[in-house]
Amino acid sequence: MIKIILLIFSFLTISIVKSQHSKQDSLISVQEDLIIKNTNRIDSLTQSLTRSPLKASLYSAILPGLGQMYNRKYIKAPIVLGVIATGVGFIKHYDDRYNKYHKAYLAQLSGKPHEFSGVQGIDARVLANAQDTERRNRDYAIVLTTLAYLLNIVDAAVDAHLSIFDKDKDLAIKPVILEDPNTVLYNQKLGLAFSFNF
Repeated sequence: MIKIILLIFSFLTISIVKSQHSKQDSLISVQEDLIIKNTNRIDSLTQSLTRSPLKASLYSAILPGLGQMYNRKYIKAPIVLGVIATGVGFIKHYDDRYNKYHKAYLAQLSGKPHEFSGVQGIDARVLANAQDTERRNRDYAIVLTTLAYLLNIVDAAVDAHLSIFDKDKDLAIKPVILEDPNTVLYNQKLGLAFSFNF
């Protein structure tokens, strides 16, 4: 009788262990399926929200403002294009003035007539100072326009990197009116409230 009870007990123990092992295997496979499905969901969400920083940079390098259009920052695009176009306009303006004074300076040195020949008080020294001033202004305009162009590319790349946060409702900046209860007239002040929800 004891042999039969031991045999039944060992049979039940083995069957329970096997069933638990098979349940663990099925649970692991179910969890792996869930992880795979969840990973695919995150990847598709990430792909729909993110933009390529490389593409944004290349677009901005080809035409300033195009990277901002790619990032859906439609207000920034004409501003960027306008700043760089203004810089190019200043470069052209100062270069024309420099060339005018430079030609007059060379003509003054060689004793030939130039467009400032009849103006009283214009000599080689004045023309040299004028051409140096216009060349310096042109060089400053070139440096500032180049800086604006590079910042346009960096801005497009950064916006593309941060595009995942465009749809995040947990991050918010809202204007608020702060009241100071310590004063008699309740002075109101404008401020910004930053909220981070987890």
